[in-house]
Amino acid sequence: MVLVIDVGNSHTVLGLYEGESLVHHWRIVTDGHRTADELHVLWAALLHQALIDPERIRGCCVSSVVPPLNGAVEQAVRQAFGVEPLFVGPGVKTGLVIQVENPKEVGADRIVNAIGALEHGSGPFIIIDFGTATTFDAISEKGEYRGGVIVPGIQISADALFERCAKLPRVEISKPPNVIGRDTVSHIRSGLTYGYGDLVAGLVRRMAVEMKCNPTILATGGFAELIAEVADCIDQVDSFLSLRGLKAVYCKNTKESA
Repeated sequence: MVLVIDVGNSHTVLGLYEGESLVHHWRIVTDGHRTADELHVLWAALLHQALIDPERIRGCCVSSVVPPLNGAVEQAVRQAFGVEPLFVGPGVKTGLVIQVENPKEVGADRIVNAIGALEHGSGPFIIIDFGTATTFDAISEKGEYRGGVIVPGIQISADALFERCAKLPRVEISKPPNVIGRDTVSHIRSGLTYGYGDLVAGLVRRMAVEMKCNPTILATGGFAELIAEVADCIDQVDSFLSLRGLKAVYCKNTKESA
């Protein structure tokens, strides 16, 4: 079995592959202050609940956008599974041609999303990841990473309204039945869903014009399903895009066949 770990700013997603099949997956809160011992105990509990013997794990691949956690993750993987984790970064084979001004600036999460998309087939793609920040990535028909866009995430936008506007309440993010709300809560929900959906559609349209093609639009991340309901431009939601990309990176850097 191969364990893949995607450490994001808000959540960490773990997946367990047996061959090409994703047999288990978990989503936990990212805490930058967790120690290796805490991670070890948490992962052991997840595996125990899934009736998985840790000794069955023969490899691990990690993408992280939270550098303070990397040391703890690395140590915990060694302690828990007795394997050396492969971190996505400089020097790791990905097979992805990155055509931007400074390739080292491209986050590991965006790289594995792009590789995961190319596991679907050849480009072009626009990948939208609804995480703490919402990112848009352009992948050419030749499978080249061309760059993208970053905007504040939906939850960040909701939190900013609550924190900076004294009379606005904190709301659960969900799609209201109508665009025109009849109370304050529905006003906010409409802006966060329909407004964000139009933001997505507008950026996708502009990116497609610059790419001079008709790309497939893939969405992933916590709010992907919600925004796909209001943004007709999204062709497919893939909740495990990053995990698929991590498994592919692991295969490219080991003797295991992809």
